[in-house]
Amino acid sequence: MTVEADRARSRSAAPESHPPHALPGEHPALVGEASVSVDCSTGVGPMSRMWTSFGYDEINWTYTPTGKQTLTKIGGFGDRPYHVRPHYVFCSGTGFGLPHWGNGNVYHEDADGNPSYDFAIADQVYDAIVGAGHHPLVELAFTPLDLVPEEAKREFPFENSPTAYSGYEAGWWSYPPKDYARWGELVAALATHCLERYGAQEVSQWLWELWNEPDIFYWRGTPEQFYELYDVTSRAIRQVLPEARVGGPTVTGGSRGVPFLRGFLAHCAESGAALDFVSFHTKGSAFRPWRVYGPLGAPAPERQSPSTLKMLREVRRLLDVVGEFPQYADLPCVVDECDASVPAHWGVYDNANFGYRNTEYYAVFQAKLMKKLHDLNAVSPAQVSHATTWSFYFEGERYFEGTRALVTTSGIDKPVLNAYRMFARLGDERLAATSSASWPLSALDDAGTGMAEEVDVLATRDDDGQVSVLVWRHVDDQYATAEGPTAVTVRLENVPADVAGFDVDHWRIDHDHSNAHTVWQGLGAPQGPTPEQVAAIRERAGLERHESPRRVTVAGARVELSTDLPLPSVSLFVLTPVR
Repeated sequence: MTVEADRARSRSAAPESHPPHALPGEHPALVGEASVSVDCSTGVGPMSRMWTSFGYDEINWTYTPTGKQTLTKIGGFGDRPYHVRPHYVFCSGTGFGLPHWGNGNVYHEDADGNPSYDFAIADQVYDAIVGAGHHPLVELAFTPLDLVPEEAKREFPFENSPTAYSGYEAGWWSYPPKDYARWGELVAALATHCLERYGAQEVSQWLWELWNEPDIFYWRGTPEQFYELYDVTSRAIRQVLPEARVGGPTVTGGSRGVPFLRGFLAHCAESGAALDFVSFHTKGSAFRPWRVYGPLGAPAPERQSPSTLKMLREVRRLLDVVGEFPQYADLPCVVDECDASVPAHWGVYDNANFGYRNTEYYAVFQAKLMKKLHDLNAVSPAQVSHATTWSFYFEGERYFEGTRALVTTSGIDKPVLNAYRMFARLGDERLAATSSASWPLSALDDAGTGMAEEVDVLATRDDDGQVSVLVWRHVDDQYATAEGPTAVTVRLENVPADVAGFDVDHWRIDHDHSNAHTVWQGLGAPQGPTPEQVAAIRERAGLERHESPRRVTVAGARVELSTDLPLPSVSLFVLTPVR
């Protein structure tokens, strides 16, 4: 069956095996047991490490003590380098970071209009990323103050205020640069500097990308102006780094993103501009309202949750656009903001719906999302190579503020970071695996705003025969409750004849495991915890075992495991063969 035919079948077929539950809004527990089967004899392709990427707005926090600590922590458990994408490297400023703002302060002109470059801040950023074992995804943005066109200051007026910096931070940076030649020289200067500082071998691993979300307010020019700027940018990069991987256009998953992406690809096909990857974004929700001005800790005016369905629909729509251009269909698609909700820098005190970011719910959501994106790749004309979480950390926040961050105050890991620890333990080859209670991709166009409750599975193996099985229970409703856990049976079928048994490690993220937030709540949610309390929270912040290691015996080429999954939760079984 062709990819196109398989994709059409996936969309048009009736759901094969809806689990016995309702759509979000009505959430009975799953009826009976869920049965998971893993076929150890059937590989279904490589296990893409699409999760090995993260990014953030606050570029100046990259090189703070907590920033460096977090980069090093991820480098320590990651099974390969991550690509790290900060905003604002070309923006002007003092190097002082704020939530949703930062600056690399590279470009300057003297009184006679002669340009000069200052890489002091950029060096600290990329030194921290490379020093932790990662590779930059260099977002070439936005317009420096000395390249802002004069009309920006007329069209985007600003009144001085002690609560805001200037019209530049307010929006002048989003205008096309007034001199595209100077912009090209700036891009080439950064590429040259990075080549000299980090060497060709390191820089060959970097990705270079123009701008961010030019289909919305981040770009106050026309699409045609952006396409021209891309031509200038890609030429400048390739003149310095002939083998560099250059791409874009980083559009949103909304209604403006589709025509902008289509126009961009048509332009590149006509102009012959270098294009090595296609990038776009998706978000699972934008809570209404984003901010609630009321007493601290007030409940949300309307209960809302992130939607896996929304994200998958947006990604599929943009993959289809890439598939319209045969010359680009084989390019990697980088979803370099792939997040459950926006914005990153607001939390539970802005809107209580952001509370999921503190809990096990978010960790399980990420596990489910990564698996569904792999499923989507199997029936799409183009392939997602990276699914970037736009998450890092925030200076000055309270404990468990609810921001979209990997760690909270004092560098304490949030449960979501443990999902990435689980991903790092997966093997390089995906195995055929099914669940009796999974939500099928063929139901993607069914009515509903969120994915219904499911138990699903992702299984892999390594070259040495180690099998890893990720299994979870989740629903796109952070407020859903269930009377009890679901009993899940995991069967490994067609185990190789030379394997007599497996040593089993079982890791778990749920309310009571791998969950610093639960421990903090149990201590009374202190905002000034004692050193002893901080130590107790840290002790439970990492990935925890659900049971002691044990050995199981193969019988009839089969192994059977069992576990109970509360809602929400995710388990990782790592089975090392005994021959």
